[in-house]
This record gives sequence, C-alpha cells and structure tokens, in this order.
Amino acid sequence: RRYDAGKDGFIDLMELKLMMEKLGAPQTHLGLKNMIKEVDEDLDSKLSFREFLLIFRKAAAGELQEDSGLHALARLSEIDVSTEGVKGAKNFFEAKVQAIHDASRFEEEIKAEQEEKKKQAEELKQRKAAFRELQSTFKQ
Repeated sequence: RRYDAGKDGFIDLMELKLMMEKLGAPQTHLGLKNMIKEVDEDLDSKLSFREFLLIFRKAAAGELQEDSGLHALARLSEIDVSTEGVKGAKNFFEAKVQAIHDASRFEEEIKAEQEEKKKQAEELKQRKAAFRELQSTFKQ
C-alpha cells in the first residue's frame, strides 16, 4: 500500500521504480520490466498483492537469481533485530506469517477455481457425447 501511488491495488512499472529507488536498490527500465515479468501471472504488466508475495516465496525457495532485482527486493525486506528492536522484529514476523497465511489462502482459492474449471469442462464433454449419441439415433 505504501508504494501504490495510484491506489488501485497494483504496483505498476513507475511505482516499482520509485519503490526500488526509495529502498536503495534502483533498477534500469529493462530490469524493472524483467522483475514484473518474472512474477506476473496474469500478464497485466502490474504486480498484484498475490504476485508481490510470490517474490518472497520464490526467494525463500531459492528460485531467484542473485543478481536480479527481485532478489534485491527480497533481501531488502529482511529485518535486523539489533536496529529494529524486538518489537519491530515481532511486527515484521507477524506480518510475514500473515502474508504466508494469505498466500496459502490464495493458493487454495486458485486450486478450487482450477478444479471447478476441470469439472465444468468434463460436464461439457459428457453433454456433447450424450448429444452426439442422441443425434446418431435420429440419423439412422
């Protein structure tokens, strides 16, 4: 929310540029485009909250190249207890846990949608087969 200047729920190219500059890891225009492209699941050239969380999931899984902008962004989100204090660390980790919980919920929703689409496709296939069978009885 802090970097979503348009208040549309997405981080676009310019907002990502400003965010990376404010975080002290400026990127080239091409680098920013590649950052978005790497996690842009719906191909809208913007980062949704879910896609933003995907950055940290990929970082945790070691799937980001060390010289990539996304890796730099994930590293910038780490916290140093000696400078933030225990309360700051507590808030940070509670936010991380909430983000992981939200990501799990999003994954469950996506899986449910995919299952529903498969079910609908199978039903359509069965209806078409039944129609063809009925149609063949009239042709004879």
